[in-house]
Amino acid sequence: MTGVPPPALTDESLERELLHLHETRNDTFMHGSEDALTFHTERMVALEDEYLRRNPDRVIDARRTRHGSRELSGQDA
Repeated sequence: MTGVPPPALTDESLERELLHLHETRNDTFMHGSEDALTFHTERMVALEDEYLRRNPDRVIDARRTRHGSRELSGQDA
């Protein structure tokens, strides 16, 4: 894999890399070669895993869970 290993990135660099990968995901998926998509996926997963490792207590928005979304919209949970 190319790029700086995720554990070696500062928190700021890790978040910047994740933002860029998420911004380019659809274009890579729709128009990239198989190799490009494979690399993009592997890099994204490695960076996301590192982010989760560093931030195990991150705040989860209730609207981003099935139960919370249904509850907030008045549906049966």
